[in-house]
Amino acid sequence: IYARDLVPTLGKNSGLAIEKFNFKKVAQSSDVVFLALPHTTSVKVAGDFFDREKVVIDLSADFRLQQASAYERWYGERHKRKDLLRKAVYGLPEVYRNHIREKNLIANPGCYPTGAILGLYPLIQEDLIERNSIVIDSKSGVSGAGKKVSAATQFSEVDENFGAYKVNRHQHTPEIEQTLSEAAQTKINVTFVPHLLPVNRGILSTIYVRRKSGVKKDKFLRAFEAFAEAEPFVRFMGVGRFPTLRNVQYTNFCDIGIAVDDKSDQVIVITAIDNLLKGASGQAVQNMNIRLGFSEEAGLMG
Repeated sequence: IYARDLVPTLGKNSGLAIEKFNFKKVAQSSDVVFLALPHTTSVKVAGDFFDREKVVIDLSADFRLQQASAYERWYGERHKRKDLLRKAVYGLPEVYRNHIREKNLIANPGCYPTGAILGLYPLIQEDLIERNSIVIDSKSGVSGAGKKVSAATQFSEVDENFGAYKVNRHQHTPEIEQTLSEAAQTKINVTFVPHLLPVNRGILSTIYVRRKSGVKKDKFLRAFEAFAEAEPFVRFMGVGRFPTLRNVQYTNFCDIGIAVDDKSDQVIVITAIDNLLKGASGQAVQNMNIRLGFSEEAGLMG
């Protein structure tokens, strides 16, 4: 079977074939292996390819968390390759680009953490906000739940409907906290509430933080302007302009807008990404480009 039979947008001339998985064949013929296996399943296959000195880009959560105890708590299973956790890099290019260049095991981030972290990282880096009152309100299209059959994602349940799920217990929470804590060099906890939108793809996150006393509004503007200028896939819309899902769907971009309330010192950051591209496969290609020394935008622009 050819890939074009499952993904018609590849075009009639695509010769990519879909074959039954054969570890030995893949190991012999590949320099880079992308894995899109379920959580807790990917760990063995990823470890086996890593042991063969392949560059592994794993889209599961199996190597995202540095502590095995955190993985076991959030995913309900003992980690079978604890020896590799410290050898993996969290594959968020805007934060860990230099490490990605040197690692053979790249843990592609979750979709929710990608949008949330990119909206907070510049503010943590510049020490502009209080770190004990971060609230992340995220809304995702149905494709974020994967292809597994579920009553909750059936058309009749999703259409004309909207609601929160896994409040304060979503498995992406520790990814966000781990990355922000490392950036701040102190423990950060967040309140994370995901919602399911009746759309196919995209994540819009509204992030509420409190600015530190005395921090002027223009410092937030400058922090995001500098961040976006340095990052090929981050677009800052400015103060008072906000992203929409339509403008990021089918792209690898993360769009960011902010508002600062002078009365309450509340700062609202809004980010939008395509959960299937910047939140998954597009970011995986971006990571490959970085690791192999290609142009970071190769295959992702135009």
